[in-house]
Amino acid sequence: MLNTTFEKKILLSSPHMSGEESKYINEAFESNWIAPLGPNVDAFEKRIASFVGVKGAVAVSSGTAAIHLALSLLDIQREDVVFCSSLTFVASANPILYQGAEPVFIDSEPDTWNMSPSALEEAFKDAEKSNKLPKAVIIVNLYGQPARFDELVSICNEYQVPIIEDAAESLGSVYKGKASGTFGEFGIFSFNGNKIITTSGGGMLISNNLEALKKSRFLATQARDPAPYYQHSTLGYNYRLSNILAGIGRSQLEVLNERVSKRREIFQTYQRELSQLPGVSFMPELENTISNRWLTALTINEKVAGVTSQELLTALEKENIEARPVWKPLHLQPLFNNSKYYSHTHESISEQLFKKGLCLPSGSNMPIEDQMKVISTIKNKME
Repeated sequence: MLNTTFEKKILLSSPHMSGEESKYINEAFESNWIAPLGPNVDAFEKRIASFVGVKGAVAVSSGTAAIHLALSLLDIQREDVVFCSSLTFVASANPILYQGAEPVFIDSEPDTWNMSPSALEEAFKDAEKSNKLPKAVIIVNLYGQPARFDELVSICNEYQVPIIEDAAESLGSVYKGKASGTFGEFGIFSFNGNKIITTSGGGMLISNNLEALKKSRFLATQARDPAPYYQHSTLGYNYRLSNILAGIGRSQLEVLNERVSKRREIFQTYQRELSQLPGVSFMPELENTISNRWLTALTINEKVAGVTSQELLTALEKENIEARPVWKPLHLQPLFNNSKYYSHTHESISEQLFKKGLCLPSGSNMPIEDQMKVISTIKNKME
């Protein structure tokens, strides 16, 4: 006889609804604003811009779309060079290829796991010698932790190269009193289903350059010319967010601060319970920053712990617990086999983090009983 009972899976980061989403969704249905654009989109854009403290925002279909639009606005073309963090999801760099440009990957540094200022400086010096400076630098805030923006912005300003801040994972994080996403010419957020707030699928492009944002709206709606018929003189995209999904985003944004507090609480519980285990180190939080702790990430020193991160991952899987390795660096991906890479030192930090790193279930709707099961599974494997 088949066993039809099975244990609920503890997920890495599942959507967490506020309970008020239906209010804005119903407004869209009642007003028949079902197609892209509409009052929810307008309100969502204004609230995001106000929340992070920029002049404007454009809601789009994904964080990837927002990066692509930013590259288009910066006139990135075939054979141009774009520097990009290596320790990130492939979506950070794929739009570089969309434009026919060449990515150059920059290693992480230990204190944030984000782009290394020393590696970036080295990459710029080499680019200057070869007379081919990058047209943009994409800096990622990994797992919610802001990068070292004082140093990184200073380097980019020295070479007069604009920054695109990939804040897909870091909405609600703060660096020295300034909101994540606001350190570049453009910032981007993601509202994918696993992010700290979600619209099911969606993203946002933010900037203080209102003229550029106006152009991004034009590009994101198939670049239709102002003519009495369908005329197109510029390549455009179908990237605008639907009014229904923006309604979900409006409701989610109202509880963002609560979601950040909860994820930080989850991180603190993991840290309190696991940090005394031999060989366990948690992702740092840079001084004078607040990470939203989108995912709790740690590393395992197998020589001290007597167990590898992969063995822990397998132990968690056996208990129906979803965990993940830290991102595989992009310079190690087959897609980017021929791309240049600049290491932090003689040792590649991103490669070490990939080898040793593990992301634990961190959803803001995760019951404490589930978190304690994750903790006990790790302790049982390591003790």
